[in-house]
This record gives sequence, structure tokens and C-alpha cells, in this order.
Amino acid sequence: MPIKNGLNPTRVRTPEAGLSTWDFLSEVISSQRHRHPNDDAQALRERFAAGEVVLRDQTPLKPGTVLGKDVDVFFYRIPAPEIPVSYDIPIIYEDDNILVADKPPFMATMPRARHIVETATVRLRRSTGNNELVPAHRLDRLTSGLLLFTKHKDVRGAYQSLFAEKKVHKTYQAVAEFRRLPTPLQWSSHLTKTPGEIQGRIADGEPNAFTTLESVQPIDKAPYEKVHGPLPDLGLYTLKPQTGKTHQLRLHMWQAGIPILGDPVYPTIFPEEAEDMAIPMHLTATDLEFTDPLSGKPRHFTSGLPLAMYQLR
Repeated sequence: MPIKNGLNPTRVRTPEAGLSTWDFLSEVISSQRHRHPNDDAQALRERFAAGEVVLRDQTPLKPGTVLGKDVDVFFYRIPAPEIPVSYDIPIIYEDDNILVADKPPFMATMPRARHIVETATVRLRRSTGNNELVPAHRLDRLTSGLLLFTKHKDVRGAYQSLFAEKKVHKTYQAVAEFRRLPTPLQWSSHLTKTPGEIQGRIADGEPNAFTTLESVQPIDKAPYEKVHGPLPDLGLYTLKPQTGKTHQLRLHMWQAGIPILGDPVYPTIFPEEAEDMAIPMHLTATDLEFTDPLSGKPRHFTSGLPLAMYQLR
């Protein structure tokens, strides 16, 4: 099925043979952890009536159709209510093939778990009217900065391959307590993260995560104290990761004894219900550099947002 209102159809697979489509989807919907209160039997009947429950080959299914084992069924999910992300996602560059946007904090890159509509992909699909927008890479939900999207499927693979093959040079800036450190400084660690766990870990083993601390400079802490209260002297840390492990920069800053200002996970995990969108984590993807896979020309994009923009809005 096509993307509808910015959302891809949901695919679910039958665990056993002999289930009717109605019984199978009723169980899937009722067991959703994040379920819209109006996603009830009537909503399911409306999906069937609209022909919006189909097989992979687009064959519409009826409620009483008996399914075999490992059958893929597609339907449109009704997203549960979400807390709106109150920041804009400005577009800083666009041509026929790509779109580059400045993702704000608290906005996930792609729909996942309880973050579906309030994501960069869905917000931009809806604002541009282009349902083919797909991110070529990802940023953590709490990280701000540059995200590159492809605008149609014909070029998607070329740009996604750049990131997968580590042919894109990325620069980040982080705010943390100021320390005079020799630069450039190479950080290398063996990082692991278990799915479902919030924190990643620094473990024994061959290093698999590499970050260069390019520079450190003191900055005025007054704008940050308006949000965070009294703070020690602050520094702006320019970071260049050579790998892209989950939470890599956050873990490397923590390991160095200078956790990123506003990080709700390192060193202490704050409860989810305590999240305050007025208090961001100060890690921003500021630059993307690469050779364009289609034109062969050099590309360099720089974030158009001042580092302190979000907390001052």
C-alpha cells in the first residue's frame, strides 16, 4: 500500500495457520503498547471496508479470510496521541534529489515505538507533500542538527550507501564543563548496547568506536544558566566521529569525565515522565561533507541554527 499522510503501512506476520484476518488484527491492535483509544472494532471494520487490509501483492483481505503461517498482512496503524515537539524543523537546502533539514531535539528521525507522527520523517513528508522522503542516515532523538533526506526512490540507494560506507565526514559540537585538553585527541572504545536498555556500555574488547576531539574552547555560560540554573565554566567541544555506534559521542564524553550538558541518560538515567522539552541535550550535528554520488561534486552543509537557539526560543 502507498504511504498515507506521511505514514508507511504497518506489516505484521501471522505466527500460526488457521487465524482469521479479523482475529489476527484484533489481537495485534489490542496488544499494542502505544494504542490510540479510538482504534477499536469499528475502526478495524472501516479498514476492511476501505480495502486497507491487504497481502503483500495488494490483494484485499476480508475479515473472515483464514490465513496461513508466516503470512504478511499490511494495514494502516492509527498512531496513539503524542506530546507535540514544539520546535520547527527548518529546511536548509533542497534540490531535485535531496533535502537537508535541521532536526531539533526531542524529535526522532523515523517512526518507532511511541514516536510516530512527531518525527522528522513524518513532519517533513506532511509539510512538503512528498511521501517519498526517506532519511539517508539517522540522528538520536535528543541530538539536534543536520539530517539528509532523499526525495525519490531512484536516488535513495546512492546516498544511503555514502553513510553506510562511511564516506560522509560528520562534525558535531557539544557543550559540557570546560576542561583544557590537548587537541586533536583520539578516543577509542569498545561500545555495546543491548536492545531495550537505555544506556550503552563501555566494555573490554577490541575498540569498535572512534572519535576525534578536534578542539575545545570556553564559551559564555550565561545563556545556558537561563535554562539549567547555576553551572560550572562551559566549553564547546568539536567532535568528529569515524564510526557511528549508538550513543557513541555521549559515551565518549562521559568516559572523558565531561558528560554533555542536558544529557538525561549519562551519567544518570532520568525517568521518562520527567522529560522537559524546554531543557535540551546540547549535542548538535553541525556539518556534513561528502562527494555527491550522482554529480561527483563536493558537498558541504552547515547547520543554520545557533547552538543556543533551542533553549532561547
